[in-house]
Amino acid sequence: MQEKKEDEPKLKKIVSAADGLSLGISMVVAVLIGVGLGLFLKNIFGVAWLLWVGVFIGVGAAILNVYKAYEKQKKSLDELADDPRYRHRQYDDSDEDDNY
Repeated sequence: MQEKKEDEPKLKKIVSAADGLSLGISMVVAVLIGVGLGLFLKNIFGVAWLLWVGVFIGVGAAILNVYKAYEKQKKSLDELADDPRYRHRQYDDSDEDDNY
């Protein structure tokens, strides 16, 4: 039973690292799929600018992935803000410095 407790933090680190890598990988894959789509359209129709349409579609998909990840993190942070364990810590967004 003790071995399972020791393995748990290792797996938690792996999962959090994979979650961090997934955004970067999804961005690269989105752009590559867009370029592949553009090359396919260029070869089918023989129009060179269709490659750039695919590139822009891929970049747009990558930006959408970043936005979705941002919304997911924001939702997670909002859930923590509503957690009673953290209610005593209020965020102060005033511009006044308390150091003086």
